Parts: sequence; C-alpha cells; structure tokens
Amino acid sequence: MATELSSFAELKKAPVAGVSAPATPREKEVDPQGRAYATGRRKNAVARVWVKLGTGKITINGRDQKIYFARPTQQMVIQQPFDVSQRNGQFDVIATASGGGLSGQAGAVRHGISKALTNFEPDLRGVLKKGGFLTRDSRTVERKKYGRAKARKSFQFSKR
Repeated sequence: MATELSSFAELKKAPVAGVSAPATPREKEVDPQGRAYATGRRKNAVARVWVKLGTGKITINGRDQKIYFARPTQQMVIQQPFDVSQRNGQFDVIATASGGGLSGQAGAVRHGISKALTNFEPDLRGVLKKGGFLTRDSRTVERKKYGRAKARKSFQFSKR
C-alpha cells in the first residue's frame, strides 16, 4: 500500500518505486592484444571492427581504406567518429565488411568504429551518442508488392 504524505517536502524525500541507484560507470572492454571489438550494421551490410592504439591506419578486408572505399564521401563517413571525438590518427582500425553495397558497408564500418571506440574509451560515449553514431540506422529497402511495378510505383492507369 502507498504511504500517505502530508507535504511536498515529504514527497521529495519519499522513495520512488522502480527507480534504482545511479548507473555504474562503464568499463573498458579490451582483449589481451589491446583491441576493442564491435559489430556495425547498415542496410544489409555487416562490419566486424577491431580498434587499437596506433597511427591512424584503417584496413578493410585486408586493403587500405583509400583503395577499398574509393569515393571521398565514403572515406569521410568512416572518419566521422574520429573527427567528433577528436581522436584523429590515434587508433588503428581493422575491419571486415560483408553484404550490401559499398555505401552500406561504409555506414556499417562507421557504426562499428563508434561502438568499438566506446568499448575502448567509455568516456567518448556521450559525444558519439550525441552525434548519432551509436544508433543503428534501421532503414532498409522496402519490399516489392504484388500488383505494383516496384515497392510503391504502380503501373500506368488507363481510363479507357
């Protein structure tokens, strides 16, 4: 049963049901080789990402970032977590990307880098979350419907 309170001062001091103590701070999650691991996803692409201290070298599927992602926009997408957290050139990234196209893979690698950075340095979580890098972009291709040309496009209507 609920206890009866007679003033607002008592209401402020009263314990609230369902509210627990403040959350414990996150811990650094690193393997014995000093790497933080995370999985990133975007559209149909999945990227497995390892981050460790280094010189800023980014390797995707055994190839350099500039060779694998030739478009400057895709290279910029991968660099965004480092730019926002002001950690350019401090981490080496090794990633394996599969599924989807190059744009989806670049987004998946960015998502994986962001999650791995928070595992390596939990203090960066707020900055990366505010930038929207930790949220998985759930937008995917809409399926084709029957009686239509594509997902939403319909066949030409003939009145007569």
